[in-house]
Amino acid sequence: MDHYFLPEDQHAFQNNVRRFAEERIQPQAEQIDQTATFPAELFAEMGELGFLGATTPEVWGGSGCDAVMVCLLLEEVSRASGAVGSSLNAHISLVATVLAEHGTDAQRERYLKPLASGQTIGAFGLTEPGGGSNAAACRTRADKRGDHYIINGAKCFITNSTVADTFIITARTQPGDTSTGVSAFILERNMPGFSIGPDNEKMGMHGSPTATLTFDELAVPAENLLGKEGQGFRQFAKALDRGRVNVAALSTGLGQAALDACIPYVKEREQFGQPIAAFQGVQFPIADMATEIEIARVMTLHAARLYDASQSVKKAGAMAKYFAAEASIRATSQAVELLGGYGYMRAYSVERYMRDAKMYQIGEGTSQINRLVIAREVLGRF
Repeated sequence: MDHYFLPEDQHAFQNNVRRFAEERIQPQAEQIDQTATFPAELFAEMGELGFLGATTPEVWGGSGCDAVMVCLLLEEVSRASGAVGSSLNAHISLVATVLAEHGTDAQRERYLKPLASGQTIGAFGLTEPGGGSNAAACRTRADKRGDHYIINGAKCFITNSTVADTFIITARTQPGDTSTGVSAFILERNMPGFSIGPDNEKMGMHGSPTATLTFDELAVPAENLLGKEGQGFRQFAKALDRGRVNVAALSTGLGQAALDACIPYVKEREQFGQPIAAFQGVQFPIADMATEIEIARVMTLHAARLYDASQSVKKAGAMAKYFAAEASIRATSQAVELLGGYGYMRAYSVERYMRDAKMYQIGEGTSQINRLVIAREVLGRF
């Protein structure tokens, strides 16, 4: 990656992350995918390096990274392993960020500090079995009874669920279907009435576990309410705006990995007496891949810089996430095609990149939802 006008501290941080990703994550990426095993050792190492506390202020034990540095972190990790990048993002972008911004000092002391150090792993529970893209249609209930809330319901497709210790989930505290009746709560995995289903068997992102969370008369202390009643949806909407910027970085990393795999292959593979890189039919898709990944990276860094300047990233984040996710799918699919039969084989990494990249067309707002967000920002609401 070129310098992209990064200040020296950001550039040095990127180089440190890249070194760790290439030396520690990339050599294990294939095994992580094949065994679908969460790489706990790698996360412990990332905790020691401050990566798990990237979004956490230093006062709470974090690294206090700005949004640009977080994107650099996620792109480099995703380039080495989509699964590791996905789990890292759920931990820092959703759980730690929300706690840092909306938690009380007591909540930050109890939950955020261990998350930042890597002593605990976080998971974020928003999606419900019947919810899909309509996140405001929350059916999980939280009823106040004395000094506790009693929670009943379920969340699905929750990243890190089977390995997490700390969960932030949404539940409806007021009847109806409006977003203003949704609140957020901090849960611990061993609370009675809280059960976590088995790992979902997914197309990709093996090693980044997802499962269903079920709440059956789960009693949560009132002090575990995050912020005030009715603020949950607003908290998560803000987190998702920034989260889309981070997913754009993850997508860019996967697209870059696919391009990186193609370049040496097309230079070495010979047909008709010359390397296939000499043919325009190969040169053109390589040019398309390189161009689109470059655009995705620039859009992502632009959105991150807006965030660091305290500007709205609703439109820029949705644009970056939409474009980067689609560019990543095109790049990884093209990589499989360029490698031909080898590209379809498990022995080559490009088929893994393609399987992993598909998730980002769906997670944290589908491409269709992001297009709606962009259109509303451009046109206004009718």
